[in-house]
Amino acid sequence: MDDTALTALQTERVVAIAMDLAREGDTGQLAEFVDHGLPVDVADANGNTLLMLASYHGHAGTVRALLARGADPDVRNARNQSAIAGALFKGADDVVTVLRDAGADLDAGTPSARETAAMFGREHLLTG
Repeated sequence: MDDTALTALQTERVVAIAMDLAREGDTGQLAEFVDHGLPVDVADANGNTLLMLASYHGHAGTVRALLARGADPDVRNARNQSAIAGALFKGADDVVTVLRDAGADLDAGTPSARETAAMFGREHLLTG
């Protein structure tokens, strides 16, 4: 038996802490979690990943750090929402640019990034 393995409750708590760090844009601490073995695309009960939460809350530096650690910009949550569409919805223009430059699928999800950009008059953010 591995005495260093976390219990299910401990794992749930670590994920919750990491999700809070993503929401807060605490890049340094979040990067440490991932660098020490937390899967970069770990998701909460609603299917939101660290990248999604950092994107939605407008933390471009955290988004860059997660992408550098292999985060998938195209994962969608349980509501079929993508990180880039969330950033467009919230008006996080710098995050949109980071995700676009990382190759995020502009047509994935409901609504897609293209549809969200059109709704909010931000189509210019998807070119460049």
